Order: sequence, then C-alpha cells, then structure tokens
Amino acid sequence: MRAGIALGSNLGDRNAILKAAIGHLRELHEDGEFLVSSFHETDPVDCPPDSPLFLNAVTELETTLPPLELLQRLQALELAAGRPRVHGVNQPRTLDLDLLYCDEITLLLPELVLPHPRMTERVFVLAPLAEICPDLRLPGWNYSCGEYLFRIRNKASYTTVYK
Repeated sequence: MRAGIALGSNLGDRNAILKAAIGHLRELHEDGEFLVSSFHETDPVDCPPDSPLFLNAVTELETTLPPLELLQRLQALELAAGRPRVHGVNQPRTLDLDLLYCDEITLLLPELVLPHPRMTERVFVLAPLAEICPDLRLPGWNYSCGEYLFRIRNKASYTTVYK
C-alpha cells in the first residue's frame, strides 16, 4: 500500500531532524519508488504566539504495515526525536509525523482518520505533496492535490528551502 506522511519540525536543527526522520521512513519502505518532497519553510498554523517557523516535507512510501501499526511506528519516531508523549495542542515540536493517506483506505477512528481530514486546507501539506503527487485524488476529494493547492495557495506563506 502507498502511504503519504507529512513531516514537520520547528525546534532544534530542523533540517537534520527531518533528514533523520526521512532515513527512518526509508527503513519502513518496502518496494517501488520512495518519494520525498523538498523542504518548505512555513509559518506556524494555530500555534502559540511567537512559535518558530516550521520546516515541512512529505514522503510517499510503499508498506505492508496496516494503518494503525504504521501510525504507531510514526509515533515512536516522534518520541525518539524528542517529542514528549504528552504535549499541548500545536505546541512547538522537534518532529511531527502525520499519516495523510494509505491508498484508498478510509478510516474514522478516535486515533486515526484517513485520509487526513484537514490536509486539503493546509498549504504546508499540499505544497510538498503536490511536488511528488500532483495528480493524487483521494476518497472524498473533489479535486486533485495540485488543484487544491492552487485554490488555497494565497492563504499562507511558504518558501521552498532545500532538500
């Protein structure tokens, strides 16, 4: 199954943290092409005042892990990168990993909703995702990823930084 994962960091050496996380995600990748966007520097959304800028990226990998097990692996990577298990909503963090989609699977569970319910509203997810999967259209979507990005691009600022 193809799984999309959003990565974000706004504490510490953001570039090194994202590169290390991508290395760990590569270890979960099983076959086919492993896709990685460039890094995008973005304003914090719904975060406390004076929160540092985020560095964001998106990967798409192939895995046989079921969605909930993949989510557990992502949460373990966050903890290993220094993110506290208990944290405030939208607090600054060393690493944030969000499972965006798993093929055409739809889930509505307390711990996981797929596709991610707010990804079409977030430039910091859509911009890197559109780099690697511009034609992606998930269950419940009226448009492709690239079309959603075009529709909201002017709502938030972002800059492609480096890979």
